[in-house]
Amino acid sequence: MRSDEVMRSDETDPPSLPDLAPGHPRRSATTWQAIRDDVLARIRSRAWPPGELIPHEAELAAQYGCARSTVNRALREVAATGLIDRRRKAGTRVALNPLRRATLHIPVIRQEIEARGARYDYALISRNHVVAPLAVRSRMGLPPQARLLHVRALHLADGSPHAYEDRWVNPQAVPEILEVDLTQISANAWLVQNVPYTRGELTLGAASADADCAACLRCAPGAPIFTMERVTWIGDAPVTLVTQSHPPGYIITTAI
Repeated sequence: MRSDEVMRSDETDPPSLPDLAPGHPRRSATTWQAIRDDVLARIRSRAWPPGELIPHEAELAAQYGCARSTVNRALREVAATGLIDRRRKAGTRVALNPLRRATLHIPVIRQEIEARGARYDYALISRNHVVAPLAVRSRMGLPPQARLLHVRALHLADGSPHAYEDRWVNPQAVPEILEVDLTQISANAWLVQNVPYTRGELTLGAASADADCAACLRCAPGAPIFTMERVTWIGDAPVTLVTQSHPPGYIITTAI
């Protein structure tokens, strides 16, 4: 017995795969994408029901006629969907309560507005390279005296305020931002188009408009507004912290 095998009782032995005849479609499914799709099909058809211990990687590799690493890649992709649970030495099971995992998609505000059939306009309010305040540095995990680019801008739809943007950008992660003419392109559009991020956090909330925000959104101070705070990173380096505030009555719709 190999050292990485674990003894199991009959109740926990993973199911065997049926022998596949030469020429069977799965015999030639040697790419990880094809194996992933086949695994997903088994789960969705309940051939492997929730809680089922699926066959070991070595057995799957033998059945699919491929390297074990190919099976490993396929199972990692399925695990990323939340449909299977992989545990070292305990095997891989179909999840009892699958978790839907959302992908953070950062929209270009201009495209969002134009997709609604509205006319887009943009105004840069201020642009300053300054020492970031404590609250910003703490949120981004930056040291004292860290200098960031602080950008305030207004996005409009058919001449009416759509989003007030208060953004901090880390030039240590994105030095090119200091040379960008932000009167011609928004920081939102430039970052989405030029800076791939590896992870991010999104916080949705309700707030009362302060005097500055109310003036930009043309609403009364204290009016209820919808806010989206987003932080993105490249590896361990924070890229940007932005708060987008939307006027009263704003509605967001997203696919799940």
